[in-house]
Amino acid sequence: AVKLIADNIKTSTVTSLARAMKKDIEAAAEALKGAVKPRIHTFIATSPIHREFKLKMTKEEIVKRATEMVAYAKTFMDDIEFSAEDALRTEPEFLVEIYEAVIKAGATTLNVPDTVGYRTPTEMFELISYLKKNVKGIDNVDISVHCHNDLGMAVANSLAAVEAGATQVECTINGIGERAGNTSLEEIVMILKTRKDRYSNFETSIDAKQIYSTSRLVSLLTGVQVQPNKAIVGANAFAHESGIHQHGVLANKETYEIISPESVGRNADSLVLGKLSGKHAFVDKLKKLGFGDLEDSKMDQLLKIFDFKGIIDLTTNYRFNSIDTQELNIFIDRAKEEQTNWYENPLVIKINAIEAFETKCIACFFGKAIKAYRAEYKQMHDEKLPGRIIYTRSIAIYFEIKNNELFDFGWCNAFLEKNEIATLKN
Repeated sequence: AVKLIADNIKTSTVTSLARAMKKDIEAAAEALKGAVKPRIHTFIATSPIHREFKLKMTKEEIVKRATEMVAYAKTFMDDIEFSAEDALRTEPEFLVEIYEAVIKAGATTLNVPDTVGYRTPTEMFELISYLKKNVKGIDNVDISVHCHNDLGMAVANSLAAVEAGATQVECTINGIGERAGNTSLEEIVMILKTRKDRYSNFETSIDAKQIYSTSRLVSLLTGVQVQPNKAIVGANAFAHESGIHQHGVLANKETYEIISPESVGRNADSLVLGKLSGKHAFVDKLKKLGFGDLEDSKMDQLLKIFDFKGIIDLTTNYRFNSIDTQELNIFIDRAKEEQTNWYENPLVIKINAIEAFETKCIACFFGKAIKAYRAEYKQMHDEKLPGRIIYTRSIAIYFEIKNNELFDFGWCNAFLEKNEIATLKN
C-alpha cells in the first residue's frame, strides 16, 4: 500500500510507519523508493505500563534502541519522524530525555501521541509547552501530535497542542482509526479555516472543497458509515428541518450556518421537509422544482395536501439497506394503514440526505417500488410529472438526492427497463 502511494503521489510527503526494528525500517525504505518526498516514521513505547508488560525493557534500553534506529533510518533518507508511543502516559522527564536523544540521532519530527485518548486539552497544552521549554534542539524540528478519540477529545487535544506550538496534526478522513478512531481531518481543517480570529497564524494546504467527496469515497471503500450528526460530513450536518431554522436560513444562511455547505463540496440545498417544517421551506422547495409561478392559494392547497406530519421517513423508521420485495410490500401496507384518504392524498415516502454509501441501497429500493407499481409508473411517465417526485395513484416517493451524479442508477437494472432508467436520469 505504501509503495503504491509513493509511486503515484508526487506533491506530498509520503510516510511509512516502522517499529524501531531494522527489518521494519528496511521494509519502509524499500516501499518509499518511488516517493519524491519520503519519510520514515519509527516508534517505540515509553510509558511505564508498556515498558513493564509489553517491551520488558528499561528506560536506558529504550533510549538506546530509539537512537540506534533513528540513526539507521537516517542512512536511507533525511526526513525521519520519531514517536514515543503512549507519550501522554509517560513521565515528562523521560520524554525530554528520549526526544533530546533522537534529535541528536537525526530525527526531524517529534511525534507526541495520546495513544489511548486519555488526556484532556489542558493537559495536552501543558505537556507540549513543557517539551518546548525543556527539550534541547526542539526549535529545529517539527512537533507532531497523534490523538485518539477514546474519550471524545481527539480534535480538542490536537487543537490544544497546536495552540501550544505543535506544527503537525496526524489525523484521518472521517476520524477513522483504532478503537474510537483518531482526530478527524475535516474537523481540524474547517476549525482552522472558520476560526481565523483565533488561528490566524495557522493554515493547511488542504483543498476543503474535496472534503465531502473524499469522505464519501472513504465510507464506500471501508464500509464504515459516518454517523448522521457527524460534524462537516454527516448527513445532517447542514440539514435544517425546524420551521424556525428554515425561515432564518432562507432569510440569511448565516443565521444558522457558520460555514457554507459549498465550502466543503456539499450541495447548498440544506432544507429538509419534515414534520417540523413550515410554509417557507415548502414554497422554496416547490420553486426549486420549477413551480415558482403558482398562486398563493394554490401553494396553500398543496401545503395542506403534503401534510408534513403524514410523511414516513425511511431514514429513521426503516433499515432500507436490507429491504426486499416482501419487506417493501409490508412497509407500504403499514404506511397505507397510517394514511387516510389514500387515493386522494397519496403517501409520501421521504428518503432524506442520501449519501454515497446509501445510493446502491436506495436504488434497489427505488427499482423494487417502481416494479411493484409499474402500471402506475407508466402513467406518471406518460403524464410527464416532475422527475424528482415519482407520483402514482397509490404511492409517491420523494427523493432529496444531494448530488445527482453520485446516484447509482445502474443498481436499478434488475428492476427497470433501459428507457425507464433514462427517464429517471432526466
